[in-house]
Amino acid sequence: MLRLFALVGRVWALAAKGAIRSAVGLLFTIAGIAGLFLKLNAQFLAAIQLIVYAGAVVVLFVFVVMLLGSDASSVSTGPVRARAARSVAAAALGLLGLGALVLVAGADVTPARFGPVGPEHGSVEAVGAQIFTRALVPFELATALLIVAAIGAIAVARARHTVKQPKRDPNPTRRLFHGPIHPRDAGRPLPKEPLVTEALPKKALPKEGVL
Repeated sequence: MLRLFALVGRVWALAAKGAIRSAVGLLFTIAGIAGLFLKLNAQFLAAIQLIVYAGAVVVLFVFVVMLLGSDASSVSTGPVRARAARSVAAAALGLLGLGALVLVAGADVTPARFGPVGPEHGSVEAVGAQIFTRALVPFELATALLIVAAIGAIAVARARHTVKQPKRDPNPTRRLFHGPIHPRDAGRPLPKEPLVTEALPKKALPKEGVL
């Protein structure tokens, strides 16, 4: 049941049109894998699976998608031939994997019996010792990579959402005669400013010598 749950989530993540829906499918896959770890009495690995992948990676992915405003409908999928080639390649790989699974399932293989796993494999102490001794440099590099990716995504999102403000007109009376200035016309030379008397009817002009 847990394997089916993880498999359905993986298919959903690959077939979903929206990026957010793909993230939800990935979350279901991670939850199914965590359940498999629990079934194998690997509570620590199950907790790490949920905390690191579901609680950090998927959430970071959703935040980046929301900041960038990415949507499957706005992304070009390429020419028809390229999409057809990708579909054929995916179908061929799927059939190849299904054939390998059938061959393995039909073979007469007797699994070897293993004894109980000792505390030096998979325990919190063993994993912590490996992370902070042998895998310290790769662990820190992965942390720096995630931080740089988050900073880059935020910088790209801010650059895309920044709107250039139009330049202010030093003579606001021009708008009375030429209408409002569109933002796309900012910086262009405006037509010659007319005189105030040109905008008034001739009858409204005062006569000479009359105050």
